[in-house]
Amino acid sequence: MYSWFIGLSHITQALIGTLFTWSITAAGASLVFFFKTINKTTLNFMLGIASGVMIAASFWSLLAPAIELAEETSNNPWLVAAIGFLLGGLFLFLADKLLPHIHANAHNQQAEGLKTSWSRSTLLVLSITLHNIPEGLAVGVAFGAVASGIPNASIAAAIALAIGIGIQNFPEGAAVSIPLRREGMSRSKAFMYGQLSGVVEPIAGVIGAYAVISMRSILPYALAFAAGAMIYVVAEELIPEGKIGGKISDIATIGVMIGFAIMMTLDVALG
Repeated sequence: MYSWFIGLSHITQALIGTLFTWSITAAGASLVFFFKTINKTTLNFMLGIASGVMIAASFWSLLAPAIELAEETSNNPWLVAAIGFLLGGLFLFLADKLLPHIHANAHNQQAEGLKTSWSRSTLLVLSITLHNIPEGLAVGVAFGAVASGIPNASIAAAIALAIGIGIQNFPEGAAVSIPLRREGMSRSKAFMYGQLSGVVEPIAGVIGAYAVISMRSILPYALAFAAGAMIYVVAEELIPEGKIGGKISDIATIGVMIGFAIMMTLDVALG
């Protein structure tokens, strides 16, 4: 199975990797068929794990390789990494301000982005979709880095990243579908909205892989860009959301530690 996979083009590998992460989003959304509500402490713990995974992936799978590659091509690797990292954060900042969206526990009046008459369910899906853009991009860039011949890039490391992103996608799917069900939407429709939030990942993954394969010179920036975008999501959305409600105030922090350890282990063991 593994030999079959490594024989594919790296763009196809990126597509398969991000289809996997999308499927885990759908698996999380499928919880709506079994639960109408989800315990807030449990959700906070899962959001903490998602945060930890993204933090670890941002460094081991993206930022560290960006710095190593920049050292081979630039006299100022720190500058290349810093520029790419900050541009990734800026991209998400602007998207957050412009794209209409709303968070699961927010009131309709707390919708963010440009004013719109779109339904609450659409705004909720767009909120999670914002998270998934950098995640799909990160997986695509990781597979593209292998095709570009980067010494420390490997299929195993890219697969590890896809697995890590998949793990943290599970609570995101549930975070869309279950609140929609609680608001009266049918289970099947809530599931469709929940999995729909992950559709952007295969698209972003293919774009990321194609971009770095076609323009190898941008690879250090692309890796750092994806890292910056993911850290922005963690700092802006996941950790604050994981601190709201719940019976155990430190549960999200515990989740962050566990998620970080999981992703670190995956990357070091497989990469």
